[in-house]
Amino acid sequence: MEGVLEGVRVLEVATWTFVPAAGAVLADWGADVIKVEHPETGDPQRGLITAGMFGGGPRSVNFMMEQPNRGKRSIGVDLRSEEGLELLYRLSETADVFLTSFLPSARHTMKIDVEHIRARNPEIIYVRGSGMGQRGSERERGGYDAAAYFARGGHAMCLTPDEVDYPISPRAAYGDLPGGQTIAGGVAAALFRRERHGVASVVDISLLSCAMWALSPDIVSSKLFGIPKMPRGDRNQSPNPLVGAYKTKDGRFINLTMLESDRYWPDLCQRIGRPELVDDPRFDTSAHRREHAPECVAALDRAFAERPLAEWKTALAEATGVWAVYQEPIELHDDPQAVENGYLLNVDTDEGSSFTLVANPVQFDETPPELTRAPEHGEHTDSILLELGLDWNDIIRLKETGAVL
Repeated sequence: MEGVLEGVRVLEVATWTFVPAAGAVLADWGADVIKVEHPETGDPQRGLITAGMFGGGPRSVNFMMEQPNRGKRSIGVDLRSEEGLELLYRLSETADVFLTSFLPSARHTMKIDVEHIRARNPEIIYVRGSGMGQRGSERERGGYDAAAYFARGGHAMCLTPDEVDYPISPRAAYGDLPGGQTIAGGVAAALFRRERHGVASVVDISLLSCAMWALSPDIVSSKLFGIPKMPRGDRNQSPNPLVGAYKTKDGRFINLTMLESDRYWPDLCQRIGRPELVDDPRFDTSAHRREHAPECVAALDRAFAERPLAEWKTALAEATGVWAVYQEPIELHDDPQAVENGYLLNVDTDEGSSFTLVANPVQFDETPPELTRAPEHGEHTDSILLELGLDWNDIIRLKETGAVL
């Protein structure tokens, strides 16, 4: 199937995960994404596997490189050399989008800022992903997602239990990947604006802004109520016992999110084998369940503790209210909904084996994207330069000078 961004070219001068993840989504959607890497060092994300932080094992899949870089082409260009920079400018003339994660001073020094790229292609959409935003006294401060998103953006303190001595740590790329998806959405909107109105936008997204958007109910309510954050609350004092976690006989957990509790209470009581609770005067209305919350939670605790998870999956399969199992990441590989909807896709390696990547969450025409592996460092240097009109003598000379890989 033709991708929705078929014919769009994206020039990516970015490293790590946040901004490259946007390039991966755009590649999923059919864009030709050219990843520009330094000829010697490449994207430093490549080095994590050799540093022993990620990857390794019998298959040695550098998954932290693969997830945000699948589907791209890689060219190795030294942007510090005049010839290398000129090649970037020539590539920008063929591109619709310029995507970068470099800080303002670095962009200016490298001569890849808006004015430099627009001098060669006035119609290009220029996209800047940053840690702290493009304005303010900290615009030059870098920001990985653990710092700018998870810590500064308020997530850590909202998710850390009060009784814990130190804030909890984020998962890998916890803010980078949803941030990259946000960038891709901004790019799509900018492409539409240019097509419809003839205006080429400068698009800005930061990890801090993405964190605040994701946590906006807490941020807005904290100011309204004059408190640092919304309290976590005591599950035994829940205003709605049909919202929360319940432990099964085999130590697993089930989440109930039955917000309209009067609507779902009778059905739930039948399915957990407690029909007598339906008309119990302590629990027969939402007001009564709130008034007697500790007793209601205790009754549900006792019921869920009587059966293992497998039996609860059967008992609740046709429940009218919303519920879910608290799953480990490994379980998602066999989750029927994830599999049947194409949320996990196999990617083939050049050696004939395969591994699994997570698809971006957007599908068009009810069709999952087709994923290909991330490029090797500078894998497409020669073919991209040939597309630019260089001949083999030019390419060999550039390789000899170190301008390209």
